[in-house]
Amino acid sequence: MNVDNVLNEIQDLNLTYLLLAQRLLQEDYATALFRLKIDEPMAEVLLSLSARQLSRLARTNQFLFRLGLDDAGQLQALTNHKREQGLEQTHAALLMTATGDAVAARQG
Repeated sequence: MNVDNVLNEIQDLNLTYLLLAQRLLQEDYATALFRLKIDEPMAEVLLSLSARQLSRLARTNQFLFRLGLDDAGQLQALTNHKREQGLEQTHAALLMTATGDAVAARQG
């Protein structure tokens, strides 16, 4: 895979992420804040961006989002342990919440 293809894919993912973020915020603001792990000022900026601004923002060579897991142990816990059917999403949500709480504690 050449560098141009990788950059195009990053830009496509960025635009997809930004459009999804806007849609989530419009449909269920509080849940979107939690799922996107962003604060209200960031949400308001995202909601205010036009399609042209989103497109311009997406055209960077860096991802605009990051993996919500902060350590390999959490990723392993989500992928390697069998859970009762129907509890996988609950388990993932609990791990992701714990990650957000730990990050907030370190920043605070």
